[in-house]
Amino acid sequence: MQVIWAETALTPTGWQAAVRVEIDPEGRIARVTPDSPAEGIRVPLLLPAPANAHSHAFQRAMAGLTEARGPDPRDSFWTWRRLMFRFLDALDPDQVQAIAAFVQMEMLEAGYAANVEFHYLHHRPGGAPYARLGEMSERIAAAAETSGIGLTLLPVLYQHGGCDRRPLAPGQLRFGNDIDRFAALVEQADAALAALPADAVLGVAPHSLRAVAPESFAGLGGLAPAGPIHMHLAEQRAEVAEVEAAWGARPVDWTLEHVGPDPRWCLIHCTQMTPDETLRLAAIGAVAGLCPITEANLGDGIFDGVRWMGAGGRIAIGSDSNLRIGLTEELRSLDHSQRLRDGSRAALATARVSTGRRLFEAACTGGAQAAGRASGRIAAGLWADLVALDTDNADLEGLQGDTLLDAWIFAGSDRMVRDTWSAGRHLVQARRHHDHDAITGAYRQALRRLREAA
Repeated sequence: MQVIWAETALTPTGWQAAVRVEIDPEGRIARVTPDSPAEGIRVPLLLPAPANAHSHAFQRAMAGLTEARGPDPRDSFWTWRRLMFRFLDALDPDQVQAIAAFVQMEMLEAGYAANVEFHYLHHRPGGAPYARLGEMSERIAAAAETSGIGLTLLPVLYQHGGCDRRPLAPGQLRFGNDIDRFAALVEQADAALAALPADAVLGVAPHSLRAVAPESFAGLGGLAPAGPIHMHLAEQRAEVAEVEAAWGARPVDWTLEHVGPDPRWCLIHCTQMTPDETLRLAAIGAVAGLCPITEANLGDGIFDGVRWMGAGGRIAIGSDSNLRIGLTEELRSLDHSQRLRDGSRAALATARVSTGRRLFEAACTGGAQAAGRASGRIAAGLWADLVALDTDNADLEGLQGDTLLDAWIFAGSDRMVRDTWSAGRHLVQARRHHDHDAITGAYRQALRRLREAA
């Protein structure tokens, strides 16, 4: 048994002192006992660690390369997308594995315990499959074996270039599968996860309404019956217009009527919803997967968090394009976007809990749901996904309770993360991943090769 003792811990019943957390050999929390004598690994402040609910790992290597304006008079998501397509044509499996391991390491050092990888880079440049159809899924799993992060792998179904079923453009050919080949790919992805610890999860992801035929949704969930289902939804105005013109309904309306999402589902972005759509989607118990840094960088829009959370809607936080991997920055950006839009302050706080605590707890429980992972709270029976903060930081001096979370999220940064455990694996200690140098070195080598080839 591994034992962690925390001066202060956030438990399902609130803040407690002198908390002993016992972790069994499988990585699950066996016992949580407050008011206990100090023993084992001693930390000042212990929190549940959330899952990063949405990531395209390979895009990390693009960070900073798309900020100059091109020939188009107005730069947008769609011009960024064309640059992304050109970039990914240079990537080989070794590079994807090195980039993914680096991304996962950064997530752990930021306080995330798990990574939900929305994985659509399946084939060779030009679209021909690798000798093993699941080669790229195997590389994502191998990266997780290196980093130790808890992995939820979501092979992505991508069939068409748009709602009119136009053929995939050259930059999309590496994504494409028909439904039969996709089923075979999911099977191989499942086999790849067998090499990982027992907390690894397989799900599936129809990419978007633009990229998947309506008839393909029916049997999709059955390909990974125990796992989550994720889909991009209502991210851009042009996307909303295309779906409405082709299918006679806005994306949220069409999805609610024809797909019938339930709590297995995580709908990513949802930045272009009407108030009525927001309330109706929140009511079904699915998770809204929010990526505030990417959504701001790509000009997606502002998620209606006040209305959504006021209606009991669930949220998870992801890093999407991995331009920056910062747990506190994602939460802060989400809250600040609400304040800027509405001219308000602390709109996501309640009479019971502060803004920081409400956001953090929502990200933990919603992230666990989106990852299909038994985690998100410091409670017996759940995976020991935990993060310890260093309260010696000046910004936390003399603070207690919810104000600790508020100061961490709004005044501090992820540099306050001292330790991170994923399913009991103590991967970050003294602010560094145990294999930081080797993973970073492999990433640098991958970048050098990419940039020499550019």
